[in-house]
Amino acid sequence: MKKSTGALWGIVLVVLGVIFGLNALDITDIDIFFDGWWTLFIIVPCVIGLINEKEKTGNLIGLLIGVVLLLACQDILRFDLVGKLIFPVILVVIGISLVIKYLFGGKIKSEIKQINEKNSGAKEEFYSTFTGQDLKFNGQEFKGTSLSAVFGSIKCDLTGAIINEDVVINASAVFGGIDIIVPSEYNVKIQSNSIFGGVSNKRGGNEVAGAPTVYVNGSGIFGGVDIR
Repeated sequence: MKKSTGALWGIVLVVLGVIFGLNALDITDIDIFFDGWWTLFIIVPCVIGLINEKEKTGNLIGLLIGVVLLLACQDILRFDLVGKLIFPVILVVIGISLVIKYLFGGKIKSEIKQINEKNSGAKEEFYSTFTGQDLKFNGQEFKGTSLSAVFGSIKCDLTGAIINEDVVINASAVFGGIDIIVPSEYNVKIQSNSIFGGVSNKRGGNEVAGAPTVYVNGSGIFGGVDIR
């Protein structure tokens, strides 16, 4: 994912370089600094995020805001109208996103619910508020856990853990970050509900037939959950 992001930014820089070069040679006269050009610093990263990231709600909202501001700078929309509509539009986008996730994430959601109910008594819960935690489960049978980082960080390392069956990690990051390290011999499935944040699986690799699955039920509000 990082490679594709770098490639997309490379294309953007090449296009800008070509335009500046052609303008310098008087072949073209393309005005890069048009009214509202600064909105591209909102629009371009959000477009790249929509292409690369699994969690798209925050990027979609950012893209809409950037486009609306650009239209206002171009006198196509009035700024006073933008101010009145931008909050309702954000609410609609978030609502649509939640409905879509509910309709199309039913199977994983049901599996997570069953496992949570089965292992509810064996789960430990960890919280990190304005601090950091480094969790290891070396030599322990891992039955799942709940992680909550609020203005803090949690690293959950399952490298030395013993996982004999499917487990669930409920991870919530609010203005914080959670890193979950899952060994390659286990499978990972993700259920995400995020606003201006996301849950990202950065492990790569193929599914391991017959191996236990680590379900990550993640949410990010101006925060992120990374599986490595």
